[in-house]
Amino acid sequence: MKVAVPTRNKVVDDHFGHCEAYTVFTVDANNNIEKAEMLPSPQGCGCKSNIAAILKERGVSVMLAGNMGSGALNILQNHGIQVLRGCSGDVNQLVETFLKGNIEDSGEGCHHHEEHGEGHVCNHNRSPQF
Repeated sequence: MKVAVPTRNKVVDDHFGHCEAYTVFTVDANNNIEKAEMLPSPQGCGCKSNIAAILKERGVSVMLAGNMGSGALNILQNHGIQVLRGCSGDVNQLVETFLKGNIEDSGEGCHHHEEHGEGHVCNHNRSPQF
C-alpha cells in the first residue's frame, strides 16, 4: 500500500493544492513503513493539476490531507484514491497513527472560498481537525 500526504517542512500542508511536495509512504503487508519518498508538487491548484493521475500511477491508494475543495476530492476519488481529511502535524507520526487505525475522515470540505476563475474554488483559510 502507498499513502500520500501533502507536505511542507515535514508537516501536513494545510493547502492540498499548493503544497510544497507530497510525501509518499510505502507500507508493507504488516503495516510497517518501508520507505518515504518526496514527490514535488505540480504548479497550480490540486484539482487543475495532474497530481491525481501521477499519484495513481505511483500506486497511491490513500491520501491523508488537511482539507481540500470538492473538485480535488472528487478527482482523487475518481482515480481510486481514498481521501481522509482533517489531518495535521508531523507526516511520519500521522501515517503511523493511520496505520494503527486511528484516523478518520473529518467529512469537512472547504468552508471559506476564494474564486480562481472559471468556477474554480480553493480554500485558503482552514483549521485542521487533528
